[in-house]
Amino acid sequence: MKDTQKGALAELADLDWTDWCLMLDQIADEDGYCDPLGPSHAALFIEKKPTLLVTFESFASMHSADRSGQPMAWPLTDALDWSHLALFSNGDTWFRDPHVYAFFDRLIDDGFFDEFDQVLFYGAGASGYAACAFSVAAPGARVLALQPQATLDPRVTEWDDRFTQHRRRDFTSRFGYAPDMLQAADHAWIAYNPGDPLDAMHASLFTSDTVTKIRARHLGDALEPALMRINVLFRMLAQMSSGKLTDLSLARLMRARRTDRGYLSNLMLSLESKEQFTRARQMCRAVLRDQELRPIRRGLIRVNRALGLDDA
Repeated sequence: MKDTQKGALAELADLDWTDWCLMLDQIADEDGYCDPLGPSHAALFIEKKPTLLVTFESFASMHSADRSGQPMAWPLTDALDWSHLALFSNGDTWFRDPHVYAFFDRLIDDGFFDEFDQVLFYGAGASGYAACAFSVAAPGARVLALQPQATLDPRVTEWDDRFTQHRRRDFTSRFGYAPDMLQAADHAWIAYNPGDPLDAMHASLFTSDTVTKIRARHLGDALEPALMRINVLFRMLAQMSSGKLTDLSLARLMRARRTDRGYLSNLMLSLESKEQFTRARQMCRAVLRDQELRPIRRGLIRVNRALGLDDA
């Protein structure tokens, strides 16, 4: 990224939707564009090497405290010199918008995806749904989706009461049912929290032989920030690109959880809730041999009391 582009990054954090899109267009410069797709969506394209990463994100998620208005994948695409097509939503839309459909239709008609040696799709939550759904536009793509919804069509997922206000959105027309849209993918990885029944139920709807499920237990309600925190997400995308994302490599990557405070605290609470106090005590003592964490120290005191032990 050029120095002038880097200088513009600091200005992204405090901009509203319209000015933010205009600034992204300036940052793309002659390497690409940022075009509005109706009032609630935009598409950013920056062309580099012939590996294309297609991501979906919400405007709000990029304006969290540690993101400063920047797309999540920029550090990765900058480091690996990948081309990047990013779709943005201003609000929780699941990208269910005719303007977005028309944009992908144009890309298909123009043979846009055929210009790349490899196409990868990524998203989380509502954006994970979109990554799966729109991957059909690039047959042979690889997809990584974190906690995606399969659909919000109440005829299929009436049991999911988290998004009832969004059920009026059309999930039955084009690019609608995400599991079906993955039929053209080379492979897809669906990561979910098996401790969350609704997460698990959505994941269960992705049944294709070309889908690998990633059980990401005890990382909290939102997997994307957790995987970023333990420096695993970008490595997963890089391994997906190189064909090295296997069950074994995933197991090795997820070992990074063992030093993560959030994961360890959640695991501790889970063991306590199941009254598995001996296992909880063993875990606490193993963790505290390597690092001093207050939640684990307090947990050890609690389980010692539950076991009738005095020593911490």
